[in-house]
Amino acid sequence: MAVTTVFKADHCAFFPLSICPCHRRAAPKAVAFARLPSARRLRLSLLCARRVYSAFVSSSGGTQLDSHEHKPQTTEATEALFIEPEQQKDGGQLRKRVFSGLAIGIGGGGVVVAGGWVFTVVVAVAVFAAAREYFELVRSQGMAAGMTPPPRYVSRACSVICALMPVLTAYFGHIDVSVTSSAFLVAMALICQRAIPRFSQLSSTVFGLFYCAYLPCFWVKLRCGLAAPALHTELGKYWPILLGGRAHWTVGLVATIISVSSIIAADTFAFLGGRAFGRTPLTSISPKKTLEGAFAGLIGCVVVAISLSRILSWPSSLLSASAFGILNFISSLFGDLTESMIKRDAGVKDSGSLIPGHGGVLDRLDSYLFTGALCYSFVKFALPVFGV
Repeated sequence: MAVTTVFKADHCAFFPLSICPCHRRAAPKAVAFARLPSARRLRLSLLCARRVYSAFVSSSGGTQLDSHEHKPQTTEATEALFIEPEQQKDGGQLRKRVFSGLAIGIGGGGVVVAGGWVFTVVVAVAVFAAAREYFELVRSQGMAAGMTPPPRYVSRACSVICALMPVLTAYFGHIDVSVTSSAFLVAMALICQRAIPRFSQLSSTVFGLFYCAYLPCFWVKLRCGLAAPALHTELGKYWPILLGGRAHWTVGLVATIISVSSIIAADTFAFLGGRAFGRTPLTSISPKKTLEGAFAGLIGCVVVAISLSRILSWPSSLLSASAFGILNFISSLFGDLTESMIKRDAGVKDSGSLIPGHGGVLDRLDSYLFTGALCYSFVKFALPVFGV
């Protein structure tokens, strides 16, 4: 009786097993096909999982064996190859995520410490990439099914405008006029197009300017605009004079370091806490987020904010440091959920694939978008009220 099957494989790798006399069971989820002619026997062990298959063939001479002797043979070396492709994929994604995260963390830390135009230009490049991804989400099939996306020339022009916003903010010191003028030009371009203009085009475009241009500019205002020196920061005493000396450690630099570190801690603790204790869903927008994970993220965020405030001697009040950490957590959480809502309507998992293991640039910046504006307002207006 002959049994045939059809399967689709991306690749099929063959490995000789006849070199080993060991008798072991086949790996889980392995399908064995046996064909035993009088002159030789052919055994094919096929690992079935998703679209990637690994095939192992052994061939040896000899007489025909009984059916009860038809046991697949594997060696210590080849047995390790019976790893499910899904596990291999997860492990590869984790390694990519870790390496990419370390590279972004080290590079981002250097950019934050450098400040000035280095920080501004890097923010402008990141904002340009994030704006491109945002308008691609708007043009996706999921979004387009319920709305009319803006023309491509408007999307591209808005991406360029978003990239110019941080530069204009660093040069002029304010962004209100730039955003207002840009919104007016976009509205005029949409109304003057040949096709019938739609309100959905205007709303999605203006929100893109607010989301990808206006909000990130507050990071430039926070890092570069708050130039008052943090007089009590101990690290300033040992900072090289060639790199600015003690005056380099401004309130803006210290606040940016604490804010960015707190967001990273919130994401990390929320992920670990959710994996370990997560039971209660937080919101239907992002089903994987849990209340337990959010609480763990809040604890981690506040602890890191307080710890860095003790190390950097700013802010001096424990209450102010705790409030700063809570503000960072709340703004980062809702920034993440806002982008999840956009991706959910677009019907995609990631905003892009530019960063290996992390998705797109917008996937990495979502927690920071609202945080910059709220932290700048807190440091600029709230702390002076309490004499900090």
